[in-house]
Amino acid sequence: MPVSLRDVTIREGAQMPGREYAVDDRVTAGRALDRLGVDAVQAGFPAVGETDRAAIRRLAAAGDVTADVVGIARARVADVEAALDAEADVIEVFVPTSERQLEHVLGTSRAEAMEMASEALDRAREGGAAVHLTLVDGFRTDPEHLAATVDAVPSVPTVTVADTVGARTPDRVRAVVTDLLDRGVDGDRLGVHFHDDLGVATANTLAAIGAGATTADVSVASLGERAGNAALEQVVIADEVDGTGDCAAAVDGAELVPACEAVLDALGESVDPRTPVLGADVTTHESGIHTAAMLRDPGTFEPFDPADFGGERRLVFGPGSGRGSARALLTEAGIDPTDERVERLLGLLADGGPMNADAAATLVAEAFDP
Repeated sequence: MPVSLRDVTIREGAQMPGREYAVDDRVTAGRALDRLGVDAVQAGFPAVGETDRAAIRRLAAAGDVTADVVGIARARVADVEAALDAEADVIEVFVPTSERQLEHVLGTSRAEAMEMASEALDRAREGGAAVHLTLVDGFRTDPEHLAATVDAVPSVPTVTVADTVGARTPDRVRAVVTDLLDRGVDGDRLGVHFHDDLGVATANTLAAIGAGATTADVSVASLGERAGNAALEQVVIADEVDGTGDCAAAVDGAELVPACEAVLDALGESVDPRTPVLGADVTTHESGIHTAAMLRDPGTFEPFDPADFGGERRLVFGPGSGRGSARALLTEAGIDPTDERVERLLGLLADGGPMNADAAATLVAEAFDP
């Protein structure tokens, strides 16, 4: 089943403490995401200020950007007017649905909240924009009310159920999505949005898609409020490695790592070396046992080939290299790996390392006769 990936990096990232992404940086990041092939890019929250509006306006006006450029709006006509002024392709109205959020955020009833949302959606359509609806704290909303809310807006093509505070885990997510479908909600209209407060946003996204949701919000390197959102790169690769492959089919896989790195560069963000997929250490191997095996079969110690997603595998040789690595290097060069040669190569690697596989191969070629 086709899956639509909507990127929220720019908007969610800008809501992290101390972030002020400039218009040019947002546009550069948005273009990189468009090249990757995501269906939509949330470039800002127009009611917040001119920076958000200008970024949306420039991306939406760019003739070579094919992704929908999205501006979000509270269930207020004034917010929608700001998004219309920004010329967003899509205006995504968000409204709380849980009892807690209705009471403490809006201070209103469920019926009044939906009336506000309907008015905002109507104004967006009158202004010529496409519309989406996000149900804030939807995963903590009574299932019957949640399904009724989706049914109440049949003309909205995508309704996203949000785990706004990151309070759900995969089993619960799967149950909620399944319940909605059992109640007659059309999976083709059902989107999901997860936060990573419990460290399971990626797993939740995959669980929701596996259960029948067809649209998912994702963010490069999990950039977003608090603990962030479901990581775009992790969702795509995890689904390719051990899922349906529908998420991977939604983007240009070979552009995944380069596009994510371009987004991070544009926004001035970085990742920990151990961050899944994007961290430098994740595809770097130095252990003697690992490098020796990977010279024979890279899949021995990695779940996916980084090159398939525009990344790079790094084998490091040096003081930590073992006899297995030395033997493999000699054998690959067509040199008989006698004990004497292995010991000599280990000494050369220890003295000259750390070095990558190409440098190690050059060292072998220069130091040993075939």
